[in-house]
Amino acid sequence: MLHAVADDNLSDDIDDGYWASLDGEVGTGPDSGHQPRLVNVPSRWDPKQPREPVDVDESTILEHLHDVFGYESFRPGQLDVIEAALEARDCLAVMPTGSGKSLTYQLASRLVGGTTLVISPLIALMKDQVDAANELGIRATFINSSIPHDERLRRIEGLTAGSYDLVYAAPEGLGSQLGSVLDRSDIRLIAVDEAHCISQWGHDFRPAYRQLEHLKSRFGVPVLALTATATDRVRQDIADQLDLVEPEVVQTSFFRPNLKLQALKKGDHDGRTIKVRDYIGRICTDRRGESGIVYTLSRKSAESTAEHLRGLGLRAAAYHAGLESEVRSQVQDDFIRDDIEVVCATVAFGMGIDKSNVRYVIHRDMPKSPEGYYQEIGRAGRDGLDSDCYLFYSWADVVQLERMIAGSDSETSHRSHVRLMYAFAETQKCRHAGLARYFGETIDRCETSCDRCTDLSGGIHDRATPKPVHRKLTVELQPGDEALFESLRSLRRRLADERNVPAYVVFSDATLREMAATKPMTDAEMLAVSGVGQKKLETYGSAFLDVIAESGGYR
Repeated sequence: MLHAVADDNLSDDIDDGYWASLDGEVGTGPDSGHQPRLVNVPSRWDPKQPREPVDVDESTILEHLHDVFGYESFRPGQLDVIEAALEARDCLAVMPTGSGKSLTYQLASRLVGGTTLVISPLIALMKDQVDAANELGIRATFINSSIPHDERLRRIEGLTAGSYDLVYAAPEGLGSQLGSVLDRSDIRLIAVDEAHCISQWGHDFRPAYRQLEHLKSRFGVPVLALTATATDRVRQDIADQLDLVEPEVVQTSFFRPNLKLQALKKGDHDGRTIKVRDYIGRICTDRRGESGIVYTLSRKSAESTAEHLRGLGLRAAAYHAGLESEVRSQVQDDFIRDDIEVVCATVAFGMGIDKSNVRYVIHRDMPKSPEGYYQEIGRAGRDGLDSDCYLFYSWADVVQLERMIAGSDSETSHRSHVRLMYAFAETQKCRHAGLARYFGETIDRCETSCDRCTDLSGGIHDRATPKPVHRKLTVELQPGDEALFESLRSLRRRLADERNVPAYVVFSDATLREMAATKPMTDAEMLAVSGVGQKKLETYGSAFLDVIAESGGYR
């Protein structure tokens, strides 16, 4: 049984979240609007020229998957979403963070032709996704207020000329000059990312997403609605608000076995009291050199935690809505590029963190809802490797959160979510099964991935520190391969810096581990490594093959 820890710094300057949207709008929680329809109803959409299905067999789709993305097979649900797009059908996909939702519309865009419009909530996310797509040979761009006027005009001209496979935009942009240009462009498919933002019943309701309700009638093309977190009510509201026509519903399991969940109660227990700050310091110190996120309720706590970690010699920074936008952008860029090890952040640091090698997420304070918790732990382990998730909680957190929501339009609903989150923290049952049940899925006990099913303490009683879970990695390296893996990481970092892209855009850690284990010597052998497609082979293959050869192999 894990002992409790002291809540040493509960501040009242709570961060209410931040949206770096096209026009800098701020979106907060649900409003008190109408009840959603609980059944699909016939759409009012009756386009004169609906898009025709694209006749592509599965072997051709798999060929694109391998040649462009470097994978031999799809993850669960991906092919279903792609086939819906090719059949010119609407689709609602509920797939966990890290399950490869972006790949579905990126690959589909190659096959349907024309331009795929991607509605994305965060400007910071757009650039990273565009960089990643371009590295794969997909012609992508984003158009928003963050780019200079002349550059924006150049991209708009490219859009009208059909120069892009993918165009990313914020929902606010659809009513501006960009909107009129899109009306004259060859839009064949629309993907709405983080689609739960359109629902008043979701945890991140964003009023600007309401502008998307006319997408069907406006463009007359199929819509893919994508989200990682949606209850039955939210799914129904998404379909209703987007006016989806008999959508293909794709829902994969919410269970992510590579996330190892632990909860630790603040305060005194069995005569032992440890400050949360010190507890977190020990966790991060044990994980030195790895990427992690510490979530806090308040801006003050984010700042003080980051300062404490820097005092321990860690490369840490704070992130919250009270910082200047330039500072937030720099922190995110430094984290994505591994210049910062740990970000201490409020909920402002949520969606948009597309970094594959986050090895741990710590909640210094209890989140306000199971949806928020699931979204935030979803920042970890996107590469499929095992990662640790630590939740610190107390009844004082409940009191603090309920104080925040007092007097809001949806106080009763918010209060219910807070109590459910506390019940999750206190439960004696499997944590993964509880999360899945919240989203309407029934699964067996995880057996190995939470502190209620197995011992994740790693000697906590002796050292008063939760230890990293012993990881069962996708590819196990022999002792002599670790040096090669680090050499490949160093090369990746240098190449990423030269191209001004995040390191994961070049290759993921999982791909580098496979290179280190298998030691490909030829182009053909390199193409057999998961995550290496034809474009990346052409761009990076020679450099990585040289490093492998220098390690003792022969070319």
